[in-house]
Amino acid sequence: MERHKNLKICYIGGGSRNWAWLFIKDLAFEKEISGTIYLYDIDAEAAKANETIGNKVMETHNPGQFKFKTELSLEKALTDSDFVIISILPGKLDKMAVDVHTPEKYGIWQPVGDSTGIGGLNRALRTIPMFRDIAQAIQKYSPKAWVINYTNPMSICTQTLYEVFPGIKAFGCCHEVFNIQKILMNIIIRKGLVKAEDIKREDIIVNVVGINHFTFFDRASWRGIDLFPLWDEFVKEYSESGFPNPLENDPDKGSFTSRERIKMDLYKRFGLIGAAGDRHLVEFCPPSWYLKDPETARSWNFDLTTVDYRIKKQEKLKKMSAAYCDGSETLVPKPSDEEGINQIKALLGLGNLVTNVNVPNKGQMPGLPLGAVVETNALFSRDSVQPVMNDCMPNTLTTLTVQHALNQDGIIKAALAGDMEATFRVFLNDPQGYTLSPAQARELFDEMTKKTL
Repeated sequence: MERHKNLKICYIGGGSRNWAWLFIKDLAFEKEISGTIYLYDIDAEAAKANETIGNKVMETHNPGQFKFKTELSLEKALTDSDFVIISILPGKLDKMAVDVHTPEKYGIWQPVGDSTGIGGLNRALRTIPMFRDIAQAIQKYSPKAWVINYTNPMSICTQTLYEVFPGIKAFGCCHEVFNIQKILMNIIIRKGLVKAEDIKREDIIVNVVGINHFTFFDRASWRGIDLFPLWDEFVKEYSESGFPNPLENDPDKGSFTSRERIKMDLYKRFGLIGAAGDRHLVEFCPPSWYLKDPETARSWNFDLTTVDYRIKKQEKLKKMSAAYCDGSETLVPKPSDEEGINQIKALLGLGNLVTNVNVPNKGQMPGLPLGAVVETNALFSRDSVQPVMNDCMPNTLTTLTVQHALNQDGIIKAALAGDMEATFRVFLNDPQGYTLSPAQARELFDEMTKKTL
């Protein structure tokens, strides 16, 4: 039997209305691999809806290649799986409201609150036990499977998998880098160097360094042309006004957009191109830089996304799911920028791929702790993910990044040990909380953990 036929893929969080729908859309165009996707979710109704949606798309656009099946048992979904995909929401959005909005009472502002900072650490305390259980289940039922994680906090989730099951074959995927490649592509087009129809994102060759959501390019090129001089010109032109985003007034997208001014300012500070969205980048920086208050955030042209906005969006997606299931609307597939399918194919031996992923540091990111999950390019080939070695980042940037990597390691070890005092010490060490007195920090910590754990 050909290795890439009749694959078993376990999807943990199979009721997802984001990553799962993108996965369905991409599979609608895939001819080289085939198999069954077992959808497991604590919300079985949502998984069942995606089974219906996925099978409808396949029957219409790619018959005979893939089948979606809801599985109520994690053991059965995992057993003998070739690949495992994880995209879960760690708790309902009312829990995320605590992460994001409770710190506002103490003057701490967060545009995302899911990866770092006070909110990200609190989210991690809910997520780490879930990933401990997932890692143990994978070790028991599908220890040879490749595991693709999309869940935030990305670094913490992926590192937890390795802490619990050191032999796991896991990596974390994030698409933030792709958006910056598109900006560079736009700069090339605006310079008149190429027509829009003659260039695609993948043509922008970049080298990625850092940790998830605090990533940077230290090299970028197109057809052998160094793009840093073009970026330098771009920064000089737009660092004050920002680069207009066509989606910023779109009610469905505007809350997640920016004018890229943070990337430009970080370029001035560190000499590297920020490779994550502005809303993520700012949360790793001292709050006085960009998050002193909502007015400061607005002056830098990015939004503090409210959880109420996310709740409304979630309700809209639920209605869309119902409409896709009853046939009143149709999920129309089109290829996404996600590389999950290409990663799977490369791991099966169907060609090589170089792309950015999150895996433990084995020396590919000098200056950062060994074992910490870092984000760099890696070569995907048959049954292999080999990180690309890098030069050290500038000392000023490394110093800032190391603190977050150590905090991530600390929160994982404290949570797995059930040591709340050790957890609190990590909480105290996050730059977002430096303006708090010890008494205020304890008060905020106790309030947040009691509401969400």
